[in-house]
Order: sequence, then C-alpha cells, then structure tokens
Amino acid sequence: MTQLTLDAPFSPGQRAWLDGFFAGLLAVKRDEGGSPAAATVTFDVLYGSQTGCGELLAEDLVSAAQARGMAPTVRALDDVSVDELTQMERVLVITSTYGDGEMPDNAALFWDEFSAETAPRLEDVRFAVLALGDTAYDDFCQAGKLIDLRFEQLGAARLLPRVDCDTDYEEPAAAWTAQVLDLLGAEVAGAGAAPVAPATPAAGRARERSRWNRKSPFPTHLVANRLLSGPGSAKEIRHFEIALADSGIEYHAGDALAVVPINDAALADLLLQKLGLDPETAVGESTLAAQLASGWEIATPSKDLLALLAERAPGSELGELVVRADRDALDSWLWGKDTLDLLHLLPEVKLDIDDLARVFRPLQHRAYSISSSPLHSPDRIHLTVAAVRHGGPRVHHGVCSTFLSDRAEDAEFGIFPQPNAAFRLPADDSAPVIMIGPGTGIAPFRGFLQERAARGASGRNWLFFGDQHRADDFIYADEIEDYQARGVLTRLDLAFSRDQAQKIYVQTRMLQQGAEFYAWLEDGGYVYVCGDASRMARDVDRALIELIAAQRGQGDDDAADYVASLKRDKRYLRDVY
Repeated sequence: MTQLTLDAPFSPGQRAWLDGFFAGLLAVKRDEGGSPAAATVTFDVLYGSQTGCGELLAEDLVSAAQARGMAPTVRALDDVSVDELTQMERVLVITSTYGDGEMPDNAALFWDEFSAETAPRLEDVRFAVLALGDTAYDDFCQAGKLIDLRFEQLGAARLLPRVDCDTDYEEPAAAWTAQVLDLLGAEVAGAGAAPVAPATPAAGRARERSRWNRKSPFPTHLVANRLLSGPGSAKEIRHFEIALADSGIEYHAGDALAVVPINDAALADLLLQKLGLDPETAVGESTLAAQLASGWEIATPSKDLLALLAERAPGSELGELVVRADRDALDSWLWGKDTLDLLHLLPEVKLDIDDLARVFRPLQHRAYSISSSPLHSPDRIHLTVAAVRHGGPRVHHGVCSTFLSDRAEDAEFGIFPQPNAAFRLPADDSAPVIMIGPGTGIAPFRGFLQERAARGASGRNWLFFGDQHRADDFIYADEIEDYQARGVLTRLDLAFSRDQAQKIYVQTRMLQQGAEFYAWLEDGGYVYVCGDASRMARDVDRALIELIAAQRGQGDDDAADYVASLKRDKRYLRDVY
C-alpha cells in the first residue's frame, strides 16, 4: 500500500487522513482489476460537544473513514435513543466534559436514558471512546469516563481502551482515529474482501475550516477598547473590537473567538525574582524568560505544581490538605491565591528549571462569545468581557481579560475562530426568539439582534437581561433601546437585583411572564441562554420547568418532558461557561 514517509511534513491528523486516502485509491485499482466483491465497514460516530471541538473531531474521523472506503454515520449523542444502540454493531463516541464533570448539552438527554436502570443490554455492540477534557479540572474527562463505563456495564465490548485527551488533544486524537480505523479496516481485510472506493462526505456534514487554529493563530491587534460599565459598578465590563484584516476568518452570530493572551510582564518579573533563576536559562528551544512571558500558565497553579509543593513541604497547610484529599477544603484554601502566593507561603521549597518545565502547563487560549454579527461587522469581531481583578495588597489579574483591557492595544496577539453550530439563530426568520443573558451573557444576543435586523427577520424577539444596578450595569442600553424603538426587539424584561430590597433575577422575570413565555413556546419559539453555568443557567432551567408546569397544569414530570422535547428539537440552546 502507498504510505507517507516518516519525514513527510504532515501533522499526525493529516498523515492519518492521507494514508487512508491512498488506501482507498489502491482499493479502487484492486476492484477494477477483478478483485472479490467489495465489503464496506459501517459504524456509528456519536459526539457530545459544548464548544464544537468534539463535533469537529467527529467530522475528522468521518472524513478519514470515508477516504478509506468506509461508510460511517455521524450524529450528536442526543439525536440517538438508547434503543437505537441495540441495532448498532460498532459505536465510536467522542465527547467533551463541561462544568463540574457534566455531560455537554447535546449529550445530556442521551445520558439520562443511557444511565437509567431501564437501558437495554448491549452484548452485540462493540465501542470505543475518545474523551476530551482539561487536567486543570478535578473531573477530568468525566463525561467520557462515565459513557465508557456504562457501555461496559451494559455488556458491550471495547474495540480499544478509552483515550483521555488534555487540552493538547490533536496528536492523541489523531492517533486514536488512525488506530480505530486500522482496526476496523483489518476486519474487512480479514474477511478477504477489498474496501470500497473513497466515498463522498455526507451531505450537510462538511464545514469549511479556518486555516487559523490553536497551533497556528492569526496575529492581529485590538482596534477598540471601551468601558461599558458605569463608575458605580462592582464590575469592569468592556467592549473590544478585534481586526480580522486579511485573515479570511468567517464567523456566525453565536460563535466564539479564541484569544491567545500574553502574560503580565510584572507578574513574570516577580516570579523570576522569587525563583532566583537566570532568565536566559534554556527551556527546550526557548528560554525561561520567554516561557514566563507567553509559554506557560503562570497565574493559576497547576495540579502538578500543588502536588510537588505538597510533597516537598508535607508539614505545611497545603501539604496536609493534599494528603487529606478534601477537595472542598483545598479549593477554599486556594481561593484568591496564585502561583506566586504559594511560593511565598512555602519559602523552604526551591524549584529548578526541570521542576518548572514539568509542573507549569502550556498557556491556554481563552474563548469568548462573539457579540457581533458578520452582517453588521464583517471585518471586525466584537467581544464583551468582564476584566477580572481581585485581592490585595497585590492585585491579581485575569490572564486574558486584563491583557485585553490593559495591554493588547500595544501588542500583537493571536486569535482563531471557534464555530458553535449548536448555538445558531433559527433558519426560519419568522420563528420567535427568546434570549436570556444577564451580565456579559448578553454578548451573543447583541449579535443575534444585529443579525435579525440585517436579515429583516419578521419573527418576534424577546430579551431578558439583568445585573446589579440599572444606573451602572445596563450595558449597551442605547443599542437595546434603539432596537426596541425600531421594532426589532419586541419585548425587553430587565432584572437589576440590587435596585430594590428584594433581589430580582432574570428567572424571576421569566416566572412573572410565564403565560406569555409559554405562548411563545407554543408558537414555535426558540429559547437561548448564555452566561454562568453553575448558578444562573441552573436557575433558569428550574424556572423554565416551573413556568411550563404552571401553564400546563400537569406537574413537573410533564414539564420536564416538554423541556426535553425542546432540546431534542434544538429549540432550547445554551452557551454557558
């Protein structure tokens, strides 16, 4: 078979795809030469994805399989019932984890069924799981681990052991893809039949990929930086505009933009002083100074750093907390402390360059919901970001939020798009749209309103927005009121929690307007939620079930089923973090 040489200049993912493509071409020649009747490997690819990463990897897997002459199908996990699993012979699952070890939104309904006692046995199913996660979180790859274990509990057989990917997922994901396709391809070869010719990708699945990504971001600069919150606000919310220039980046309202920040030079200098190391010390092909500037996460201590410090200072408070394995107590103790704080608290611990290279994580991009529409702003992407500053006497700064706020106007930095196909306006411009986004959660809805206005959409639009005080926290007030005056925004419900004795939140307003809210749903309305996952999104979800139960009068179980049907119909969509 034709294969790429080891020194060919391709990434692991490109190599896997091209090897499969050449294998498919060879299969065509064998078939033309009178080989035995072709046999096709069929399998199902199921993905769970919160920000689009898992979906893109699923598409990569499908493309590589089709290039080998295989015939996969691909769907989101929520688009599959557990009863359908019994009819599948081979299942490949790719899923991310979000929040505190939770399923991504488009896998939650599937998991409810899959984890139930009523789930069917799957002895005739073989499976493999690729799990995506971030080792900075305690519940690393938890969604993938749970799905993998549940398949096993139901009697399914593993094709391969589960692979857990950290934030640098490209190479292990490509290796897993190549391994599982080799395994499936060998089944055809073992049956004595040639693979079929390369297939055309399934209609509607392929999407155009940006040339800019995590490994190769587009270098750009900030062209606007405006403070949105008032002088009396407890927050510092800013409006940023980033030039797309000649990048060729295309985006949709509802997508996210990944920003690759540069560390705070003042913090890097303080770390250098504390470490007592030569800034020009070599770190691979780089230097210590360069790694502290833009190569490593230097603010938030990694798990590996915590473990190393605890090991070398076992009698310290940190050491005792780590030994006790009390996660809540450790989290409470770490609150407000960064890496430099820990080094000051443990002066007896000395770290050398090898230690740092082992325990400092690579500097990660930060993803922000885009707050513009390409129909309104094709050459700039707008972001709405809360700059994070806390603590004292040394103020701690959010790595990316304060980079954008304080230093980005004088620096070149990297960006790349993060498409979110699961958070799009309805294609039907006449459909009603309900948007719930307090604080910076308004970001995608500003883009939605721009989009609906530019498209001349006839559908009604309803926005729930809130924060602490109207006088200082009603960001984009002029724009929102203008959309009201022009008839683009049909309804606006505001909830400023601290402007009266009893706190009022967006979910309070939802319940107050329950009858009309339900009427919009019955008219085919779409519900979108953006913002904090741990509190606001949960409260909104509970309020949605409560108001539906009140309007239908058939209890909470019926209301929960109604909400589940909204999710299945892609009419209840969330961009939460």
